[in-house]
Amino acid sequence: MKKLLQDKSFRLAILLTLLFHGTGILFLFLGLAEFSIILFGLLPIVLGISIGALPNRKWAIVGAIIASLFFLYGLLSFGLAGFICIIYSIPIILPLIFLGSVITHLIDRYRKIKTDKFYVLLLPLIPFLIAAPTESVINKNEKLHIDVKTEKIFNYTSEQVYDAIKSVDTLDAEKPFLMNFDLPVPIKCILEKEEVGGIRTCYFDGGNLSRGEYGGGTITERIVELKRGRILRMEVIDYQLVGRNWLGFKEATYYFDKIDNHKCKLTRVTTYTSVLQPRFYWEPLEIEGIEQEHEYVFNNLAKDLKKKYSR
Repeated sequence: MKKLLQDKSFRLAILLTLLFHGTGILFLFLGLAEFSIILFGLLPIVLGISIGALPNRKWAIVGAIIASLFFLYGLLSFGLAGFICIIYSIPIILPLIFLGSVITHLIDRYRKIKTDKFYVLLLPLIPFLIAAPTESVINKNEKLHIDVKTEKIFNYTSEQVYDAIKSVDTLDAEKPFLMNFDLPVPIKCILEKEEVGGIRTCYFDGGNLSRGEYGGGTITERIVELKRGRILRMEVIDYQLVGRNWLGFKEATYYFDKIDNHKCKLTRVTTYTSVLQPRFYWEPLEIEGIEQEHEYVFNNLAKDLKKKYSR
């Protein structure tokens, strides 16, 4: 271990990794970068290119991996990202860092550059410094709208289901798998006025990262369509969910379809936006997280209905 800590390539790799990742986070805070392929793809590759230029490439890669994991843990600790998102980021970031180091290894001309000067190792960062702000400007107003729909049949009338879901004092039901980690857990939803224009606020716990009673944040909705036992549609006017700045929530809608005199098919639709790229990787995770939140709410609804209308 002592020999490893004394290795110059290992120490420089840690410094470069923290510097490159730190630049990416700084650009996010300044609005100069998006949660996109530039951040998750280009930045790790250019970091790997610098790492690969160090004399002892083996220990340099080890240093980069350790520093990357440490940096991701820091994001988790400060609530800037969730545990699940961190876990899903690792299979993207670490292989691309390695790929960047391989690129350097294969380019003979680059390998001949003297890397005893630190500024030379920072040159690969330049493409990110140019590409990130450019992409941010191009995609500034481009957001994807995704609908997530969940359906479930309840052995109660549409009016009974409507009355039980419109306002919930306490949500306390069996949690789906991912909600046992750090997905925001809804703990209550309060409806101020049951009318078009009325405000409904949902409060969330922060899961394992809870910072207090409502450490996970809030979502505030305004009713835009309301028919008891038929539809409850709300637009999201404000949302403050810890560590999920890349998600935007637009609408929450409940459809109550009468099946017979004592059954109701409840359909929950959440409309959200996301800037995370690449979409083929992140969208399934986003949808799964929202579907599990739907499942949790439905589990609690079934419990409340049974308690209130037990036969």
